[in-house]
Amino acid sequence: MAAGADRLDVLIRRCYAGLGTDELRSEVLHRLRGILTVDAAFFATVDPATLLFTSAFADEPLRSATAEFLADEFGRADVNKFAVLADAADPVASLDHATKGDRAASARSVEVMTPLGLGDELRAALTSGGRCWGVICLHREDAEAGFSESDLGVVRRLAPHLAEGLRRSLLVGERQLGSAGPGVIVLDAGLKVVSVSPEAEYWLTELGDQEWAAHGELPIAVRTAAVQLRRLGGLPVGKSAPVLKLRSRAGRWLAVHASVLRGEAEQTAVVLEPATSTQLGSMLLDVHGLTPAQQRVAALVLRGRSTRQIVDELHLSPHTVQEHVRAAYDKVGVGNRREMIAALLGEN
Repeated sequence: MAAGADRLDVLIRRCYAGLGTDELRSEVLHRLRGILTVDAAFFATVDPATLLFTSAFADEPLRSATAEFLADEFGRADVNKFAVLADAADPVASLDHATKGDRAASARSVEVMTPLGLGDELRAALTSGGRCWGVICLHREDAEAGFSESDLGVVRRLAPHLAEGLRRSLLVGERQLGSAGPGVIVLDAGLKVVSVSPEAEYWLTELGDQEWAAHGELPIAVRTAAVQLRRLGGLPVGKSAPVLKLRSRAGRWLAVHASVLRGEAEQTAVVLEPATSTQLGSMLLDVHGLTPAQQRVAALVLRGRSTRQIVDELHLSPHTVQEHVRAAYDKVGVGNRREMIAALLGEN
C-alpha cells in the first residue's frame, strides 16, 4: 500500500514537470499501470469549450472499436458519459458502480466492451479550474471483480493534477504561423474518406497522426467533429457547427469543423485550417490559467478597451480591474497590454 502511495506521489509530481502532451500521456499510462491493474486504456485530450476529443491514445482492442465507442459517446444515452462526468461533483466513476453490478444495463458494455472481452471500466473527466482538459478510461478484462473503491480513490486523487498537467502541456513550445490554407476532407455516409485536398493532407501530416500515415485512418479529432455533426442531425442554414480547437505537434493551433454537403449522396465535409484569434478566444486564457473574472477583463483588453471602458462595461472599480489585469499579465508572462496582445493574438 505504501509503495503504491509513493508511486502515486511521484506520478502527481510528474504532472508538473513541464512535459508535452504526448510525453505526459505516455508517462501517466506507464506509471499508472504500476499502481492499478489496467488491461486496456483510452486517454484523450478535449477542447474545453466543446468537450470533443482533440487527440487520443487507445490500446488494442479499444483502438479497433473507435467508431463504435464514438457512436456510443455521441449518439445515445448511456452511463458515465464524459460530458456528464465533466459537470459532476465527482468526475470519476466506474461501470460497475453506476450500474450496481448489472453491466447489461449499459449498451456500451453489451454491444462494444463484452465482445472485446472487457468487463468493468473506470472513467474520469480531467478538470482544472472548472474546465475539462481531457478524459481517461481504464478497462479490466471481463471478470466478476471490477475496479474497487480504492482504485477509484487513486484516480480521484490523480485526476485534478493530471488535468493541470494537460493544461500546462499546451504551453510547451512556441506557437507558429500556419503555412497552409484551409484543407477539406469529404466523407461518405459511413464516414469513410471520399477525397482529401492537398491542404488537408498537409494538416493531417502536421498533426503527426501515425494511423493516417500508415493506414489512411483519420485522426480522432476529425472523426469526432463528423460524428458530432451527425448526432446533431445537421444544422439549419446560417447556424455553424461547433469549432474544435487543437494543437499540432509543431505547435500550431488548428480549427476543425464539419458541415453537411447537399446532393444526391449523403456526404460530410470536414475543414482543417489555422485557428483565428476569435476562434481561440477564451481557450488561450483558459490555457494560461486565468480565472473567469480575470478572463472577462483580459478579453476586453484584447479587444482594445481602455481601463475606463472596462470599468463601465463590467461595472467594476478601477482598482479591481487593475488587479485582474496585473494577474493576467503574470499568468501570461508579460508586462503590459501590448505584450499580452502580441503573446496571445499576434501570431494568428
